[in-house]
Amino acid sequence: MDDEIQLITDGDGLTVIGSPIAVERFLVSEGLPSNDRGSRRLGSTLGNAAGVAQAAADKAANSTRWVKLTKESAKRMDKYGLRENAKTGLSTGVLKGDSGQIKGFVEFAKESGPLRTNPARLANIATAMAQLAMQQAMDEIADYLATIDEKVDDVLRAQKDVTLSNMVGVDLVIEEALTIREKVGRVSDITWSKVQTTATTIAVTQVYALRQLDALAEKMESRSKIGDLAKASKDLESKAGEWLVVLAHCFRLQDALAVLELDRVQDASPEELDLHRLGLRAARQNRVDLISRSTERLMTRMHAAAGRANAKVLSHPTTSRDVVHARNHVEAAVVDFHGRLGIERDPESLEARRWKDAAVEVRNRALEKGAENVDVARRIGTETLDRAKSATGKLSSEIAERALRLRKGGKDTQERGH
Repeated sequence: MDDEIQLITDGDGLTVIGSPIAVERFLVSEGLPSNDRGSRRLGSTLGNAAGVAQAAADKAANSTRWVKLTKESAKRMDKYGLRENAKTGLSTGVLKGDSGQIKGFVEFAKESGPLRTNPARLANIATAMAQLAMQQAMDEIADYLATIDEKVDDVLRAQKDVTLSNMVGVDLVIEEALTIREKVGRVSDITWSKVQTTATTIAVTQVYALRQLDALAEKMESRSKIGDLAKASKDLESKAGEWLVVLAHCFRLQDALAVLELDRVQDASPEELDLHRLGLRAARQNRVDLISRSTERLMTRMHAAAGRANAKVLSHPTTSRDVVHARNHVEAAVVDFHGRLGIERDPESLEARRWKDAAVEVRNRALEKGAENVDVARRIGTETLDRAKSATGKLSSEIAERALRLRKGGKDTQERGH
């Protein structure tokens, strides 16, 4: 059936298989980007798991597209009721359409098509999807590194520490392996032997960069004088970007190594492919969580420092402004960094409070305090005046009564004299 399409999602991406017209129609209807990224590799993966004759038939009948899913587009897939496979972690299904409208759902096991009752083919395409997602992430990190001032090679070569200098060599080895893989279509024993020891160097460098960021934040946190705090903040502002560059590069190389590793397992131990893929996915998430916690901790410390600076903004306006400016600059860099690594965060968790707002807030507090003092003085003055008026009125009343008594006493005396 020309309008029948098969859907496979692992949460990160979506593979759509069907006639070219049906696939294109589905992507447009869902507002998903229509491109050929991964089509050749996915098609090859499907063909490798089938016979030559079947592969040729599938290729003639089907178009295969992969697209990266956003959080929103992934939720939209829920309406199709795809069935999750406990072993692979994939959600799959077949949609049937009539005149271009998707109307029904049938599980793979009940339908024909390139993935019917073939666990090996499903494992292969799941692996290809994981690799495509990581390659997409690698491209996004490469774009991130290209948009900032510091070139990653310059940053690494400028460091005298041997830990970072070793990363230059690791970069070259992995890039070479990726190039060979692209030409050959697989990772041979020779290629894998060149890269399999690089994981340790990358991990050590990542930990080193995280510790450097922590050290800079601790240095700023320990400063009590506003002048020392401003100096430490400027130091962190100038160096934080470099360490974020190193972290991003480590993450990119770790994804590249995982892409190569999956190819190697697919060749050497295909029966372990699903478990290995899921293991790499969990390990990747652990790295994301580690980096997220570390950078969030960095921003918490910077916010605390900015809070101390805000409290002294009236007495030290310039230095206080420098601290808050450094916080805002580093925060913007961290937010961009998080976005490139796919780290989800509350957009208001690191909301920056500008120096001007802080100054206005302190000024308003001072004015409010002054107004309170004026009100107190006015109230005391009014109460004093009222008491004075009351006392004066009471005194006047007493004098008048005494005078009245005196007049009355004098009149009685005169009457008795007559």
